[in-house]
Amino acid sequence: MSKVIETSNISKIYKMGTQTVEALKSITISIDKGEYVAFMGPSGSGKSTLMNIVGCLDTPTAGSYVLNNHDVSSLSDNELALIRNKEIGFVFQTFNLLPRATALENVALPLIYAGMRKSDRLEKAMGVLKSVGLGDRADHKPNELSGGQRQRVAVARALVNDPSIILADEPTGNLDTKTSYEIMDLFQKLHDQGNTIIMVTHEDDIAHYAHRIVRLRDGLIESDEVNTDIRTGKIEA
Repeated sequence: MSKVIETSNISKIYKMGTQTVEALKSITISIDKGEYVAFMGPSGSGKSTLMNIVGCLDTPTAGSYVLNNHDVSSLSDNELALIRNKEIGFVFQTFNLLPRATALENVALPLIYAGMRKSDRLEKAMGVLKSVGLGDRADHKPNELSGGQRQRVAVARALVNDPSIILADEPTGNLDTKTSYEIMDLFQKLHDQGNTIIMVTHEDDIAHYAHRIVRLRDGLIESDEVNTDIRTGKIEA
């Protein structure tokens, strides 16, 4: 299986006034194409910092990070932005949708940066919206959609560029239990279709949808194990 992500001894140090905070300490991890991985850990464990580096939102202080055979450890902000748009689909806890744009326009947004002409990007965005069950909501704005529907729009936006990996940061954090499980069912379908998914969560029941769970504590990997108790997504009565 080909490697999508390989980090070697990455660390991240933040300077806050006179204090130095070591958010990550020599993290080495590899993720294969098609894996479904959850990063877990308490607040301050380093999971969000690791997610930001893996997502090319930040660069490590030391060590190397290879994404799809590209060493992205020391790229400029502009170069990172190009890699992000091409390789990574983001799904955030707060949806991050443009409030005045329709669902279709929100999904098509990454294709503008990719340079695709309008008719092509709207056609492609519509196809992805249909694939997440929202073809009939294309003209609705975010405030006209439920939380679960908004997250489906965000998932469609993450998928529209055919990214190498989908990064989901607390994707169910703003949703009720039933809707959370519906969104996790959707992630399971995406994984079944061959997508590589990396999810950050602090919720055990959500993490157990992933096939591998990496637990962080104090900037170190505490454990990295295959999940033998995978949730099926069925909602208990």
